[in-house]
Amino acid sequence: MRNAKPRRTILAVPGSSDRFIAKSRTQPVDAVFLDLEDAVAPAAKAEARARIVGALNSGEGWRAGLVTVRVNDWTTPWTYLDVAEVVGQAGAHIDALVLPKCAGPEQVVALDYLLSQVEATAGLPVGRIGLEVQIEHAPGVLHADAIAQASPRLETLVFGPGDFMASLGMAQLSVGSQPDGYPADAFHHVLMTILLAARAHGLQAIDGPFVGIRDLDGFIASARRSAALGYDGKWVLHPDQVAAGNAIYTPSAAALERARRIVAAYDLATSAAGGAVGAIVVDEEMVDEAGVKLAQAILAKAALDTVG
Repeated sequence: MRNAKPRRTILAVPGSSDRFIAKSRTQPVDAVFLDLEDAVAPAAKAEARARIVGALNSGEGWRAGLVTVRVNDWTTPWTYLDVAEVVGQAGAHIDALVLPKCAGPEQVVALDYLLSQVEATAGLPVGRIGLEVQIEHAPGVLHADAIAQASPRLETLVFGPGDFMASLGMAQLSVGSQPDGYPADAFHHVLMTILLAARAHGLQAIDGPFVGIRDLDGFIASARRSAALGYDGKWVLHPDQVAAGNAIYTPSAAALERARRIVAAYDLATSAAGGAVGAIVVDEEMVDEAGVKLAQAILAKAALDTVG
């Protein structure tokens, strides 16, 4: 995994707002992204670039361990200048660029090439800045596996529920909420598709936002669904969502204690001193090598969160 820092909560920050940028600096999230895309009106794109450059170069820093910038997608007239100006003037302070509405691997390759040229021109280490790619509509979902292996810069795949819902014509106006009248999880297929592509190529998988910022129960339900599948984190839109997000994507104390017990018992049982057996019973459940791998994955995630 290229950049294994935790991304349990990633705060969306409008690049056109000094107030929101300043507020984001102190939030207890794992990452922030300064947005040039959906949160910025077309007439304010140029001003937002300058504002983000100023914020990145100010020397104030962020509490978050990762600072990223979301550029506009390739179907707009703004992508080139987003990269050229923001990376060219403040790339030393950017951990990754976020590419929205990715339709296929060629768009990732194009951004990689452009980013390499801008880094070289600005005297930055070529290849240091990572890429986080949003899969947000039908073409992106169909090409998820190809997208996930399109560049060595890739670090995460991110689900974009709003554009995905619009792309499919879902009967729901609240982004991230389940559509009315459907008895199951309407996002299960796309979440699993993104997760499979991410894991097959060593990437983190990140769930998209839940826009009901006063509906904490709705946010928690949404986060728990993707966390249960194995997602690493979720975008947050409001400080009230942060504590819940950090807790949900962090293994519980009970899970960690059981995982340690499983690993220790299996290590002993498979040793010569323990009889070199291949399957044991822990907490009245059969445990073999597959079960140990599950326990080890939980311990590894906890170690990552602690380091981050």
